[in-house]
Amino acid sequence: MTKTWSITVPGSTANLGPGFDSIGLALGLYLKLDVTLQDEWEFEHHSVHLPEKFTVEDHLVYTVAKEVAERFNAEVPSCKIVMTSELPLARGLGSSASAIVAGIEVANQVCDLKLTLEQKYTLASRIEGHPDNASASVCGGLTIGASLPNGDLELIHTQDVQAAFAVFIPNVELKTSEARKVLPAQYDKAYAVHASANANMLTAALLTKDYKRAGKFMEHDLFHEPFRANLIPNYHEIRQTAKDAGAYGTAISGAGPTVISLLTPQNVTAFVEKMKPLFPTYDIKAVHVDTKGVQVTVHETIK
Repeated sequence: MTKTWSITVPGSTANLGPGFDSIGLALGLYLKLDVTLQDEWEFEHHSVHLPEKFTVEDHLVYTVAKEVAERFNAEVPSCKIVMTSELPLARGLGSSASAIVAGIEVANQVCDLKLTLEQKYTLASRIEGHPDNASASVCGGLTIGASLPNGDLELIHTQDVQAAFAVFIPNVELKTSEARKVLPAQYDKAYAVHASANANMLTAALLTKDYKRAGKFMEHDLFHEPFRANLIPNYHEIRQTAKDAGAYGTAISGAGPTVISLLTPQNVTAFVEKMKPLFPTYDIKAVHVDTKGVQVTVHETIK
């Protein structure tokens, strides 16, 4: 009897403007893994969005699975992992967070850890460094998280998001570490109060499904977008053109360089078709909100 675990992890967008390092949203773009036990470790990458050159020892899925197993006094057995991905690397669509969530799930399945949802998103958020992308990939839907001084993570999540999104993906990478270098070391008090108020309004609008108002506050971030705007190709042009075409709001997806627009589900397809000829160097896609989070299917075959 041979057992294969098929693991599917959604990508994600983070921040949605002023929800900096706190708000995450799972998107219908996926990282998929087929995991089987064998005598030695092996990875196969079947996607243009995954690295061609890598070592097992440095592979993020492997290092996370090993770390998680050790936390629970277990050892990950050798696996063959076949991976496909719809998530381009370093584009602000949660590719690293999805790999972290996948690594946690590999350890959970092959070591039979029986992790709870809370354990999964807490582990993923700690490894990632903040809860936005990681928690969204675990839970699906919209997540809003914050870490308390004692290290505990508090998370609110809902799968009920009645909106759609369009992503503008440029053919350039922007690593989060580089995007963080342009941010100020500190903010003036009055400035920070204003920025926090905008984040509060975004959160309240999302939770009350007031998407028109959510879109307005997506475009009123003060924490990071004013400083990252010049790193994003066509940033100002996309925002204005998207608004003219009916988008509620447009923001940098995560650290960028992808830009994401909030729309009604009824309008998103026509919106994307209108945008494609205007920004031909971008891969522009309509994406739904994933509501399931990480999913596992187990297949057993008799040999």
